Amino acid sequence: MMKTRSLSELEKIVAELRREGRLTAFANGCFDLLHVGHIRYLQAARQLADRLIVGLNSDRSVRQLKGTGRPLMPQQERAEILSALACVDDIIIFGERTVDELLSRLKPDFHCKGTDYTPETVPERQTVLAYGGRIAIVGDPKDRSTSGFLKRAGQREACEGS
Repeated sequence: MMKTRSLSELEKIVAELRREGRLTAFANGCFDLLHVGHIRYLQAARQLADRLIVGLNSDRSVRQLKGTGRPLMPQQERAEILSALACVDDIIIFGERTVDELLSRLKPDFHCKGTDYTPETVPERQTVLAYGGRIAIVGDPKDRSTSGFLKRAGQREACEGS
């Protein structure tokens, strides 16, 4: 079951949760090659709230952030994989460089970022603080990345080819 939602659908969901006194967390990323670091990040974000919304970078924005050759999988496949995770309640695909607009509209209780950030370096920090939200740094130390996996795979391929 796909968990992809529109912004207007999510606004209604978050408003209802707020009326019920329930908390919402928001996490975002490319999730181009899902690995254990992603899983731990998303699980930790979900533990903070009653519902986890995941902002998924569109194919275009992944190319802008990561360069040519990325993403490895199209956004609909990445959304389908994320939809299979029990800790993910909703997904919204976005094309902007940051999630400032989504955060301004949804106003989740927690904006969750990985451990490669500090509360002071989160790009959307001012947006979150302006609406009264909280920044949460969650997950494992950032010692895994899709780019790192791809680099190591390329090195192995070069070694095996010689």
